[in-house]
Amino acid sequence: MDRRSSALEADWLGACRRAGDGLRTVMRENPTTSDRLRETGSTGGGGDRTLCIDQAAEDAVFAELERFHDEGLRFCAVSEERGLVDFGDDAVRVVIDPIDGSTNAKRGLTHHALSIAVADGPTMADVAFGYVLDLGPQEEWWARRGEGAFLDGGRLDPPPERRTSDGKLELVAIESASPHWIGAAGDELERSVGRVRVIGAMAIALCQVAACRVDGMASLWRCRAVDVAAAQLIVRESGGVVAFTHMKEPLGAPLDLEPRSPVVAARTESALAELSRLPPSS
Repeated sequence: MDRRSSALEADWLGACRRAGDGLRTVMRENPTTSDRLRETGSTGGGGDRTLCIDQAAEDAVFAELERFHDEGLRFCAVSEERGLVDFGDDAVRVVIDPIDGSTNAKRGLTHHALSIAVADGPTMADVAFGYVLDLGPQEEWWARRGEGAFLDGGRLDPPPERRTSDGKLELVAIESASPHWIGAAGDELERSVGRVRVIGAMAIALCQVAACRVDGMASLWRCRAVDVAAAQLIVRESGGVVAFTHMKEPLGAPLDLEPRSPVVAARTESALAELSRLPPSS
């Protein structure tokens, strides 16, 4: 077995669950908005000011990565706070957002999540394992390439998309919800979508597509790989479709820290095409 295979076949689900327990502890020990607003004074690899809860959550993930490294596994990590970290081999890449929806987390809003993806190549198409733990409803989403997607241990078998009587997608999640971007997309949203929802966490919004709780999802601004790498695999393994609309290939977005492209997801190719017509961000 080569080094790449051995790293891919590690117990990533177990490691993610242990890291999730660490994140639960961080939130329990920092229950108020005042607690969660404290900053470390540094800037993370993604360019944002690092919250103490972000750092503590990331530490819980890296404890698991260091455990694997000590066991002889070799890989690299791409994390929102620490940036690119070398664990001996860049052929396998672990993409981490310790708290997706950190604005929700610090303000005491419900949906915020741990997101971890493992890939054997440089793009979204190469993601082999994805894990999202939504700490609001305590829902655990995960997928392995070619093996389906799961919610709380049950295999996802979502219903078909729903449309209104005039043919619009009944319910669509939007993210990157600046009033400016919503306004720019307003006409196209009106043509294609009955109602919208804004969750405030891209990974969680994508997971709602995987269960067909919403009929599609669209980000109205370029997203980063750390936000969506895990969840886009969960959508695809549930039978849905995903596209990064600024890329030449639908799944060609790199697994790095730069905001490269908006992402759209849906249950069908026709719905994906409709959502892909939203005004591109510049």
